[in-house]
Amino acid sequence: MALKTEIIINVASQESRIAILEDSRLVEILVERSESERMVGDIYKGTITAVLPGMQAAFVDIGLEKSAFLHVSDLPGSPGSMVELDEEALEEIEYQTNRRGQPVFQIDEMLKKGQDVIVQIKKEPIGTKGPRVTAVPSLAGRFMVLVPDGDKVGVSRKITNWGEKKRLKDLARNLKPSGFGVIVRTEAEGKGDREFRRDLKDLVNTWHRLQKTGRKMENDGLIHKEMAMTSSLIRDLFTDDVTRLVTDSKQEYKKIITYLKGVSPHLREKVEYHSGTEPVFDAFGIEEEIQKAAERRAWLRGGGYLVLDQTEALLAIDVNSGRYVGRDNQEETVLKINLEAAREVARQIRLRDMGGLIVIDFIDMMLPHNRRKVEEEFRHALRRDRSRPRTSEISEFGLMEMTRQRVRPSLLFTYSEPCQTCGGTGRIMSKETTLSSIERWLKRSRAAAIERRLTVMVHPDMGNYLLENRKERLKSMRKSTRVWLNVETDDSLDPNTYRIFSRKRKRDITSQFKT
Repeated sequence: MALKTEIIINVASQESRIAILEDSRLVEILVERSESERMVGDIYKGTITAVLPGMQAAFVDIGLEKSAFLHVSDLPGSPGSMVELDEEALEEIEYQTNRRGQPVFQIDEMLKKGQDVIVQIKKEPIGTKGPRVTAVPSLAGRFMVLVPDGDKVGVSRKITNWGEKKRLKDLARNLKPSGFGVIVRTEAEGKGDREFRRDLKDLVNTWHRLQKTGRKMENDGLIHKEMAMTSSLIRDLFTDDVTRLVTDSKQEYKKIITYLKGVSPHLREKVEYHSGTEPVFDAFGIEEEIQKAAERRAWLRGGGYLVLDQTEALLAIDVNSGRYVGRDNQEETVLKINLEAAREVARQIRLRDMGGLIVIDFIDMMLPHNRRKVEEEFRHALRRDRSRPRTSEISEFGLMEMTRQRVRPSLLFTYSEPCQTCGGTGRIMSKETTLSSIERWLKRSRAAAIERRLTVMVHPDMGNYLLENRKERLKSMRKSTRVWLNVETDDSLDPNTYRIFSRKRKRDITSQFKT
């Protein structure tokens, strides 16, 4: 049975959201806001600020707050320079080294400090890292990807008919201008000379136009802006496989219809305008799913659940049996939970757009062939993920490692910010620990023979804890330190912080004896 795929577009004054549903379940959510527009695909004029042979990389000033990172594998002519131009890339080309293990391409022989370069963003800034760029810019059209200063011609590996592959490759080779490489996209299957010529003409004209803009620019900065999120999604994802596309914006509806009229007229009948009073994301049950995606715990239909924790180094996913007890023996029960978890993990990392290193802790299985079943189920569930995940086998400890391409900040970073109280750890010092810290401060001040009449300012919760539940402890502190301590509250303080004031001098003296 064919998978039912729907694209739902919600447009607001400051935010656009695109949801992708598969069999009525939310699997992807893309968000673009006016203050943080997507950057992948943007082309900049930049200046090399540092060349690092030890890292085989360089840093490029492109006029943004953070310098961009350029690896040797993203330079023209180097291994991998035609890879990752598109999610339908031809093949994986590994970074090559000679017999001594040294890179075939030395970056300090290819780039010099102060050199001007044209680069394209391939990964957006994430956390403390600046954007990652490539010096092999490409321009994506409906049916092909144009690679300036190249000569290779390739065809999407998603086109499996070898006769069609050869036809498309020959057609692209005959039409492409000298000095350009081309990747034929999946949507080009069955298309002919007319569609290719029109797509190619638009892309070549765009390249010549941005080159002219770059030559006129005196400073580093943007010379070509990639399509907005909605337009690029229509270009890349709205194909015959999509059941329907629904938008609540009349303006976007007209733009989509106009675009399809020129490239894929038959798809216009699949586009709908949502004119109902109920918000479009509510009508399709998407808003509730977005709220769930922000939670740390994700429930499985069988009663088990996943716990997803993002750390600096990796994403850890723990599979738990929860309320699921099963009727079979333990091994069969565990297998059923893990199989359901494998499908849900694949959905969650795609929905939350989690990238980088991911470690999944499945419930331990004794039989090796059961571990293989879970691996196969997980890889099958990942087949529609556009971010090219790579997985390992499940170890004897139940752990599976995987990597997933990180292109933009995850949903967690888009919809939230670090807690100002805990700093993002999810935990703060306990009240008893804070109280012990205050007592140690008083003992240090006593040793320095400081004045004895002090006031400690704490959060109301801490004040209540100290005055209602720890009266004897307060008396003991006063007696052991010989300090007459008053307790006052201030709701502007964090729950685990305190300030100590001199009543005589009427000023904050906390920093004098705080470690």
